Amino acid sequence: MLYLMRYTMRKGKTVYVGLSGGVDSSVSALRLKKAGYNVVGVFIKVWQPDFLQCNWEEERLSAMQVAAQLDIPFLTFDAENAYRERVADYFVAEYRSGRTPNPDVMCNKYIKFGVFLDFATKHGADYVATGHYVRRQGHQMLRGVDTNKDQSYFLWALSSDDMERTLFPIGDSPKSTIRKEAKAAGLHTADKKDSQGICFLGQVDIANFLSHFVELKPGDVLDTSGRVIGSHVGALVYTLGQRHGFTVWNGNSTERLYVVERNLKSNTVTVDSKEPRLADSSQVLLGNCTWRSKIDDSEVYEVQFRYRQKPIRAKIVSASGRNATIELLDNTEMPAAGQSAVVYDREWCLGGGIIEACQSL
Repeated sequence: MLYLMRYTMRKGKTVYVGLSGGVDSSVSALRLKKAGYNVVGVFIKVWQPDFLQCNWEEERLSAMQVAAQLDIPFLTFDAENAYRERVADYFVAEYRSGRTPNPDVMCNKYIKFGVFLDFATKHGADYVATGHYVRRQGHQMLRGVDTNKDQSYFLWALSSDDMERTLFPIGDSPKSTIRKEAKAAGLHTADKKDSQGICFLGQVDIANFLSHFVELKPGDVLDTSGRVIGSHVGALVYTLGQRHGFTVWNGNSTERLYVVERNLKSNTVTVDSKEPRLADSSQVLLGNCTWRSKIDDSEVYEVQFRYRQKPIRAKIVSASGRNATIELLDNTEMPAAGQSAVVYDREWCLGGGIIEACQSL
């Protein structure tokens, strides 16, 4: 197999594999062991609030069982404090400021490829590995071959140095192959369902979670003429384009309404039957950018503002330091400040940044 040929080149190196207790990370560890690496399985323990249930103990046990089945050492890495500060506190602060956060991006940047990578390196690891569906060539990142599972959108913030020290053993395979491989190896995770969402949110909605940290006050839902037509639970929990979570009185229950504006000062949310969109030639301003390749302002790239969004054509009209400006060549859904804009050159994920503002020209 291609992955075995590629990884056998570095026999004898030590890899710390983030074992989550799921099938993807299990097969990552399996493949690396077959390729001759010294594999250490590591369960990363993250923060969870007291008021939510999180099955981290079950997941740790599952990860431990995988390590036992593969006959590899097993460790638990406590990233609770870093996760609380870098992911959970960030999540609350972004909503409090009227922005829409992307906690999965921050978890990857600061936890899996931040404190965990530092921990692994300090303890003698040559690489870390995860079960993400992306591919790596040197310090460059490519989309995973399974287009339905490609996770490059959530990994855009990894630096070139991060990439050089990371392996992604399953990115060249579809999910169906991963499950078959796990079953053939007798791994108990072969038929395990994929985890959904962020552990600290669990099955609780955002408004419920935020209510433990921010005072949420019910307010008015307005139509575009300013008329009160309903109510909401608190303006700061909504994001542009959202279609649920608010109540409209005496309206057509089948009519699809979108959030097109929020006013945190007046605590109002404005909705419309037309989805908020950006026209072509609009510009999107980015901050906190990370690039693994030189950006050419004469090239046409593809950009995603959401996971699994159909990419749109764009040019990077300026990129200086940690800031950049994207000019759209297609119209698209209006992205929210705080979300990620990820730039691609065909299959290559070049990097991206955090959306600061959008402006029509």
